[in-house]
Amino acid sequence: MSKISIRFFNDKEVRAVWENDKWWFSVVDIVSAVTDSPRPRVYWGTVKNRLKAQGNQLYSKCIQLKLKSNDGKAYATDCLGQDDIAELVKNIPSKNALKFLDWFLYSDNTVDGQSKKKAYTFWESNLIGDDEIGGVKALQKIHAYIFGGLYDFAGQIRTLNIAKGGFAFAPARFLGETLKKIENMPEKTLDDIIDKYVEMNVAHPFMEGNGRSTRIWLDLILKKNLKKCVDWSKINKNDYLTAMQRSVSDSAGIKRLIGDALTEQINDRETFMKGIDYSYYYEQENHTDNE
Repeated sequence: MSKISIRFFNDKEVRAVWENDKWWFSVVDIVSAVTDSPRPRVYWGTVKNRLKAQGNQLYSKCIQLKLKSNDGKAYATDCLGQDDIAELVKNIPSKNALKFLDWFLYSDNTVDGQSKKKAYTFWESNLIGDDEIGGVKALQKIHAYIFGGLYDFAGQIRTLNIAKGGFAFAPARFLGETLKKIENMPEKTLDDIIDKYVEMNVAHPFMEGNGRSTRIWLDLILKKNLKKCVDWSKINKNDYLTAMQRSVSDSAGIKRLIGDALTEQINDRETFMKGIDYSYYYEQENHTDNE
């Protein structure tokens, strides 16, 4: 089965698929991201005709691959290999062109880019045994797997106090005791599991990388106890972040979002890969609204 990837530039999806030992990217998605055109297919048609008239052979390097659209169906769409994206963008007049190229060419060199590659392979790792799921040790293993070699504290429970946006997470002094209590929380119902997830988010056991690790941890708990997992692509980024902020005092919002996004496709690799893409997307700074 081909690997599927959904990357985001300024909250615009850029779909990609792994074929013939390389990544192929949707040209229409790139045009949409760079130009903000309401009709990116028409825009790409215009660019393609201009390239032909100029004798530029870039358009001939496109291949058609089936990529899933918003309606859930897969449609054939023009795709270019990673090595040809820079030339494509340079032929699209837009103030976003340089910013896009900077994001596209260098994103894989960041901690996020490298850890995301590791997160993709977690599917085949069989790292966590059934008896470990829901425990602190399992969460540490996930964090160590994703961030090993990138953070010197990968998999290690923090010993310093941290805060974000004015909110202080669980004090490091009592973190060991707090995590033991969370580990022993029930997991019989969806409400139980989300309550446990919310408490782990408040605990924030690592210096960095808590959200990305804990969402995988949550899915493992759901799969084990409910035979379901989250289709994260159904949860809007801003809705998720707002619900998580409010969950400290009222978890109804995050319970509703996750409950509505549950799927029984627990053995579907594409659902997992897509979940990793969205999980990392939630952590990206919003370039349009200072979120």
